[in-house]
Amino acid sequence: MREYIIADNQDISKAGMMFLLGRQKDVSLLLEADSKAELIKELRLHPEAVVILDYTLFDFNGADELMVLQQRFKEADWLLFSDELSMHFLRQVLFSSRTFGVVMKDSSKEEIMTALQCASRKERFICNHISNLLLSNNTSSNTGITHIPEDHLLTATEKIILKAIALGKTTKEIAAEKTLSFHTINSHRKNIFRKLGVNNVHEATKYAMRAGIVDLAEYYI
Repeated sequence: MREYIIADNQDISKAGMMFLLGRQKDVSLLLEADSKAELIKELRLHPEAVVILDYTLFDFNGADELMVLQQRFKEADWLLFSDELSMHFLRQVLFSSRTFGVVMKDSSKEEIMTALQCASRKERFICNHISNLLLSNNTSSNTGITHIPEDHLLTATEKIILKAIALGKTTKEIAAEKTLSFHTINSHRKNIFRKLGVNNVHEATKYAMRAGIVDLAEYYI
């Protein structure tokens, strides 16, 4: 029997995961964590739990901090469960420890159930989509295929939205300021993170500052 911590602050995906786990026979306890602080608190109480984590929704300062947390709670098993994860992040985390598995939120129910069962048995599971991406990325690197420089990845609108994000504005605030829908801004945000290969606001902000989209004077006002 295993304890599970669902570390996700999206209500709909959290409810879906609770439903799937509720049908598993080996679940002894279902817990929730809506923030990094809550996750650490639950891990202290349940250090051998299976953690189902949407990394992109939590305020981790990069993959290194997540790997430090994994080292701190070595008996836990981790299943990354997100909409999007950058290849750089995946390589860092998956190559650092076999306790990390990954399945995407748009994976089939069967694949998600398989991922949960593997995590329960302390077996690593990597979904087909991510496996194919890793293999494809390896092939591209080995054949010398070059990638588009980051400076050319973002549209003018995306740079404006990235600047607002880096200055600490919420999706709702940006939508109101630009007279656009929350959904539109959220879609831009996902596209920006995907294009830049980042997973959170901290990493996006570092890019914005390196690229000159936000200068230090603006950032520290």
